[in-house]
Amino acid sequence: MVHPNFKIQDAALNATKGWINDEAYESGSTFDVEDPGSGEVWTSVAEMGAVDAEKAITAATNAFPGWSNTGARTRARTILELDRLVRENKEDLAMLITMETGKALAEARAEVDYATTYSWVMAGEAERIQGDTIKANDNPSLRFFTQRVPVGPVALLCPWNFPVVIALRKIATALAAGCTMVIKPSPETPVSTLALAILAKRAGVPAGVINVVTASNATTPEVGKILCTDKRIKKVSFTGSTNVGKLLMGHAAGTLKKLTLELGGNGGWVVFSDADLNAAADALLANKLRHAGQVCVCANRVFVQKPVIDEFTKLVQEKMAKLKWGHGLDEGVTNGAVTVDRGAARAEELVADAQKHGAKVLTGGKRFGTGFHFEPTLIVGAPQDARVYKEEMFAPIVSIYPFESEDEVIALCNDTDMGLTNYVWTRDISRAWRAYERLQSGTVAINTANANTAESPFGGIRESGVGKEGGFGYGVNEFTVVKTAALTVDQ
Repeated sequence: MVHPNFKIQDAALNATKGWINDEAYESGSTFDVEDPGSGEVWTSVAEMGAVDAEKAITAATNAFPGWSNTGARTRARTILELDRLVRENKEDLAMLITMETGKALAEARAEVDYATTYSWVMAGEAERIQGDTIKANDNPSLRFFTQRVPVGPVALLCPWNFPVVIALRKIATALAAGCTMVIKPSPETPVSTLALAILAKRAGVPAGVINVVTASNATTPEVGKILCTDKRIKKVSFTGSTNVGKLLMGHAAGTLKKLTLELGGNGGWVVFSDADLNAAADALLANKLRHAGQVCVCANRVFVQKPVIDEFTKLVQEKMAKLKWGHGLDEGVTNGAVTVDRGAARAEELVADAQKHGAKVLTGGKRFGTGFHFEPTLIVGAPQDARVYKEEMFAPIVSIYPFESEDEVIALCNDTDMGLTNYVWTRDISRAWRAYERLQSGTVAINTANANTAESPFGGIRESGVGKEGGFGYGVNEFTVVKTAALTVDQ
């Protein structure tokens, strides 16, 4: 059943078939896609498997010579046209995002806006891919020239929490580098990715350059393995959990593929006693409750210095009470459902485990309504052996912990195998700089909830990932390899 407020202006974007060689692809079977806000099936999409993935790889391989030799300016103009079409179809894409992910429509619109910052930046990156000229130090007649060339056909494995942002970021970067691609969206969010492929065709992306394999939960493992083991695929870009990232890295080892892995996080949100508490509380809720807490850069452990912990906790509780939770397409809703039923069930488990360990739930802690809704939850007093402390929650749960000194909280933040993002709130510039240098994560955000932007490279260290996405030079270089020429110059 489709929500009564779901209205698509361009019906073609509400696609249900796979996408190979610029044509809708019928696999012969389908799988259901649920609306997280209601828990009901709202569409069914082609269930593609190993044979279909092979066809998509063949299409990308055949298209690679043509696209890789297309001039950088032509590639840039094509990306800009895709960027224009995504902006033009913002409302339809936002509707699809809400139906697939459960997030509020306002959040979905913001996701489309954010996605186009990447397509805009990557259009410029197409013309900035450069090499070097090097003169040998010990031989004045010898010159070396380098250029960055596209790595080849690539596999883009995308998650469900930001289906348009992450897919478009990967697509635009691969296009800029001159790569062709096979995209495997999450089984929860295939339609929005198919819509992007349709818009790419309208933008002038040649046939075979973009292919979409819509795998179900049942066929995802086999499709993922093929994309990682087929020698024709030269790079895998994956966003998702650390456990799956490790599995894919193992699959890719046999062919020594390039990998970009943007994985999980267990970041700290550190509030010192001199911070602007009101601003820090507002930012925390914007960061932590965005998409019901299902964001890899969400604050996972909130550390507040003891002199202000009671005041800060009260602020967070008051602000949390003002939010309106419900179906993402309902009027006035600020926050929507958890995307999958197992996510809501796990949130219940996390709260129960925290309470078992002596924590106190000040607000929320339960499922509500139909679908996969979970109350915004505020927890205090959880120990370090509770799951809310040790695991990436991916749920609308805020758990607050006290600390006394700067050294103590830096050690607490670093005491994890993850290293994606940390946040620091303080008015002391020296302390802020020390925290940036000492915290072990790919990004340290100071007095802001924004951990990444299209112009800045994004990615983790340790078990939070390998490589970077976005940024000037960083992200597009991940889709290239360096080729060197040696030349003797007569003296």
